[in-house]
Amino acid sequence: MDIVLAGATGLVGRSCLRLLVAEAACSRVVVLARRPLDPESLAPKVEAHHVDFDRLADHAPLLRADAVLCALGTTMRVAGTRERFRHVDFDYPLALARHGLAQGARHFLLVSALGADARSRVFYPRVKGELEEAVRRLGYRSLTIARPSFLLGERGEFRLGEQIARRLAFLVPRRFKPVPAAAVAAALVWAALADEPGVRVIESGEMGR
Repeated sequence: MDIVLAGATGLVGRSCLRLLVAEAACSRVVVLARRPLDPESLAPKVEAHHVDFDRLADHAPLLRADAVLCALGTTMRVAGTRERFRHVDFDYPLALARHGLAQGARHFLLVSALGADARSRVFYPRVKGELEEAVRRLGYRSLTIARPSFLLGERGEFRLGEQIARRLAFLVPRRFKPVPAAAVAAALVWAALADEPGVRVIESGEMGR
């Protein structure tokens, strides 16, 4: 399979790239990233492209693949405003899905979030839910949506919330427990290679089992 991966510099995306490189069933990985990749993450079957997602139409031919895996995302702290957050977490993934479908991709895989709900009164899950609904309407042959809880992994910065989540994980039900980014990536890569038709939602509690 040829797979497009967007967001390979993020926590989940980095793990997805490592897994795809190791998978014999994946013949080519086209990486679309907003920041340059670490040279150590590259391999002969990886094609890395530094892309301006505000001008994704200019890069549309790069999306000619069997599947498109979207691990794009930011945080409110990094985005700074709700408008910027929505632009990165809604507009970019939806544009990626649209262009991928137009280029012949049959499977779209999306990193969403636990509790995603287009009718939520809370901004973050509402944006994620609205994106899920918008992508569903595109009519992909296959659609996989992963809804992880709080992500765990090696970050380049200290996050107090993550340290607290690690310590208190034993107190919460399985579906709410923090989930390793590597487990999210494994679920997505497995789904991409299985390439089953229809819509599949992978909830946080199902990852890493």
